Amino acid sequence: MSTIKRQVVWNITSSVIIALVVAATFIIVFPISDWSELWNRYFMDIPFVIFIPAFSIALGILLGIISGMFWRRQFQAVEHSLHYLEQGKPLGTEEKQTISEMQSILEQIDRIGRQMSEQAKLSQRLATEKVEDQEARIQEIIEQERNRLARELHDSVSQQLFAASMMMSAINTTRQDANEEDREAKQLKMVEEMIHQSQLEMRALLLHLRPVALKNKTLQEGIEELLIELSQKVTMEIKWKVEAFPLDKGIEDHLFRILQESVSNTLRHSKANKLEVLLIKRDDLVILRIVDDGIGFEVENMKAGSYGMQNMHERALEVGGTLKVISVKSKGTRLEVKVPVISNGDDIND
Repeated sequence: MSTIKRQVVWNITSSVIIALVVAATFIIVFPISDWSELWNRYFMDIPFVIFIPAFSIALGILLGIISGMFWRRQFQAVEHSLHYLEQGKPLGTEEKQTISEMQSILEQIDRIGRQMSEQAKLSQRLATEKVEDQEARIQEIIEQERNRLARELHDSVSQQLFAASMMMSAINTTRQDANEEDREAKQLKMVEEMIHQSQLEMRALLLHLRPVALKNKTLQEGIEELLIELSQKVTMEIKWKVEAFPLDKGIEDHLFRILQESVSNTLRHSKANKLEVLLIKRDDLVILRIVDDGIGFEVENMKAGSYGMQNMHERALEVGGTLKVISVKSKGTRLEVKVPVISNGDDIND
């Protein structure tokens, strides 16, 4: 039941009860000898006995609508403040409320919003400091990544290429049978698909070997360089729109790592033909969106069991942002990261 309907019902009930109590009191104090007088006496051409309840109901409806609209405005003010709080925007509670309790609630929401803003600013500053501290260990990290890549290449790509080689050997054997042309064509197709998947697997793994891709580069430059290089090596159609704007180094690094992880997942698992990347800034929010037209997946299952998905969520949280993933089977996947930009930060745009 809406606020206005609830207030109308309450006020009608209250008005009728008050009218009955007043009428009963009047009858007790001034007893009526002839009850038919209630029907014979008129007020505004309406029998008195009908006018009283009708007037009470009409008055209740009027008061209910007025009070309902008043309380609806109060609740809308709270809802508006909570919406701004959810989006990480300033609340703007300069307008004073007529009800002290409601004003107190809005002031508490405003204090919570300021605390969340300070926490987001602190998280972004810590992320920046963390990236700066890691620069001294970059060479060691590169060496560890190369070793990890060598192991994964051996365990995945090398085995697939070996299987492709064995399949080609089988094809050479079966070519002696003239009646087996259909079978040979199918085997050739399987080899082609396996080699293609191996190439995608290798390129996806190579994305993990770029921990210093943004050194001396902006996020926009790093994204464009990554996507241009990728578009030259894969048959997938890649489109991007990247706007140029300044960001903290920590935010840039985390967004670039999320992009790397997402593109890697697309290459390895999505079987997509098209990939779109968007980086924009709107209303003090940085938005990174990655969309593909692949086979999709169950988002809840991936959240529970995917290290990569968990890692992307944690990176978004570290800079005070949110990550949302929408995936539809046979339709594709859309990943969107929103990070609020704290314009008054001490280290902004250094």
